[in-house]
Amino acid sequence: MHDEVYTDGVDEITVSGSIVRIDLFSLSPTERDASNFPKKVFRQRLILSAEGFANSVEVMQNALQGLVDAGVVKRSQPGEIGQAPPLSLGSSERPVASPASQRPSNASTNFR
Repeated sequence: MHDEVYTDGVDEITVSGSIVRIDLFSLSPTERDASNFPKKVFRQRLILSAEGFANSVEVMQNALQGLVDAGVVKRSQPGEIGQAPPLSLGSSERPVASPASQRPSNASTNFR
């Protein structure tokens, strides 16, 4: 049997030479921040070579395109940047990200 890890997202990506570290987080079921949103809790770190990271990004982009093609995820239009989240779930689900007036996105500070 293989261990599985659930994550709500990527909190931080750190590049050091040819090593890429990806910190995964989950939202706490009990702890809240000042705005009453669940706090991020570090869960696990993935450590990859730069080549392994680049290959992983390509695999994820292909998976994302499959979700877009299936209508599960919708991309925003180029003029909507800053006005809407870059991705959102299909109309039968709630949006992935809150509007800009609410909680900020979970994007890594390395890429803002």
